Amino acid sequence: MKADLSPPAPSTGRVYLVGAGPGDPDLLTLRAVRLLQQTQAIVYDHLVSPEVLDYVSPNAQRIYAGKRRNAHTLRQEEINALLVKLAREGKHVVRLKGGDPFIFGRGGEELETLAAHGISFEVVPGVTAASGVSSYAGIPLTHRDYAQSCLFVTGHLKDGSANLDWPSLVRPRQTVVIYMGLGGLPEICRQMMAHGASAELPIAVVQNGSLETQRVVTGTLANMAERVAKAGLVSPCLTIIGEVVKLHDALAWFNTETPQRKICCAASHA
Repeated sequence: MKADLSPPAPSTGRVYLVGAGPGDPDLLTLRAVRLLQQTQAIVYDHLVSPEVLDYVSPNAQRIYAGKRRNAHTLRQEEINALLVKLAREGKHVVRLKGGDPFIFGRGGEELETLAAHGISFEVVPGVTAASGVSSYAGIPLTHRDYAQSCLFVTGHLKDGSANLDWPSLVRPRQTVVIYMGLGGLPEICRQMMAHGASAELPIAVVQNGSLETQRVVTGTLANMAERVAKAGLVSPCLTIIGEVVKLHDALAWFNTETPQRKICCAASHA
């Protein structure tokens, strides 16, 4: 798709960059719900749950942008151009992204394009996956006994590699949360151990966090890749690494009445 990006005519259009949270619609902000109910057009990603989309005005034009790993319905450049086009048509547009649009959501890139073409915009933050998913998995990201800092990392870079800052990932008394890291999990575990992390460091992978289909697999750096493969987890998943994962068994509260939806593998030392 190609859009005309010539200097815009005067327009009342506006783009709202909205975070949809990790999936549970109860985690939407009031501002997000109001905008979804009033929008004239919505451009949304794969990670936005159907339950969240139930809040969208029935009169709104719906455009699916995809953004699955290696399967984008629209390329990022096409999405940027589409937002400009819709706003120039005078529409109020919601650009809806899973989690928070400014945390590994490429929201900054989209706003740069809007700003360059004189399009008015607003940002509505959402509950980021790290916070929402860890909470629903019963894993505090910080804890006085285990972690005094928390590091958010993307599991794959722009060129598809996993050339991360490994020394920073293995510092003690911190929690590492890895977005989009399922495909590279074996290499992530191997590199962390190679850079000094204990093979017994606890790790959890959460699939469909905050939804009724949530599944949690726990283990250690040494055995996690095998456990995830055996469980058959698929994206979207979030990876949490650190001593705080030990608290999962005691603090898990979501879907505990339906244990078949949650795989909870004891760490090797248990």
